[in-house]
Amino acid sequence: MAKLLCIKRTNTNPYYNLATEEYVLHHFKHDTFMLWRNEPAIIVGKHQNTLAEINLEYVKEKNIPVVRRLSGGGAVFHDLGNLNFTFTQKGNKEELIDFKKYTKPIIDILKNFDINAKFEGRNDITIDGKKFSGNAEHVYKDRVLHHGTLLFSSKMTDLSDALKVKESKFKDKAVKSVRSRVTNIQDHLPEAHKDLTVLDFKDRIMDHIVNNYPETELYELTEEDDKAIQKLMEEKYNTWDWNFGYSPKYNFSQTIKTDGGHIEFNLDVHDGIIKKAKIFGDYFNSKPTNEIEELLMETPHEHAQIMKKLNSIRFNDYFNKVSKEDFVSGMF
Repeated sequence: MAKLLCIKRTNTNPYYNLATEEYVLHHFKHDTFMLWRNEPAIIVGKHQNTLAEINLEYVKEKNIPVVRRLSGGGAVFHDLGNLNFTFTQKGNKEELIDFKKYTKPIIDILKNFDINAKFEGRNDITIDGKKFSGNAEHVYKDRVLHHGTLLFSSKMTDLSDALKVKESKFKDKAVKSVRSRVTNIQDHLPEAHKDLTVLDFKDRIMDHIVNNYPETELYELTEEDDKAIQKLMEEKYNTWDWNFGYSPKYNFSQTIKTDGGHIEFNLDVHDGIIKKAKIFGDYFNSKPTNEIEELLMETPHEHAQIMKKLNSIRFNDYFNKVSKEDFVSGMF
């Protein structure tokens, strides 16, 4: 069996952590295993329309980072009560995708705590029918990256609020998240282990991997690794282009009520850029609305960029008794 590097990670920056996964997958010759946590963040699947997956108002209010990952699947909420595990492994292409193989160690560990966890559906691990782990995979050449969440002591209210979105706003072919009944591992621990923390659990998992996999070796990211990860983070994972602009093309529609009347927005967006905008409603205007529609074309579907465009004109000449902030908010 090939050597397995067990990489120690303590950074909780979500942009850095997602960049670390790609760096390790692309540059490490040996198979690897990692455990890591993120500060509160929303992690969206590679093929998802980000705006259709998040509660934008809640995300902005709480200043929650939104990061796109390499793998497909649905959006998930991370916080420090959630533990993430990652395997990267080399193999034959036809054998790389194997969700049961990489979730089995987690199920075995939980058996040590008398918890009967099961692999169910396409990619979930459950306890008593409730999901605590969602998993996804990404293939790069002859290597696979398998990663999964482990809800240990996450704040379920935050999870629900961050991912609550009005689906009727968006029409697209992007992958939609499927909401499931969820649970925390901590709630199922026997009395003898009730004091176990998420960091204790992290140590138990790493010990299990080290003791049950032959040819394991503990590894700490070097200064050279860190510099390369920082560069990848800055150029990709901490950019609007990747986290929002990468979204598939979609149509956005919404009607809002303002002091100046109802306004209906209809936007066609490709690669995060507004390609067509139509504005309807019972509002009063002094100048033709089509000038605003033309102004919005080729603008990123992003709050600050739209506001910047509208700041370049005398907005009140177009909409009577409609605030610029309400107008822009209506496009999200």
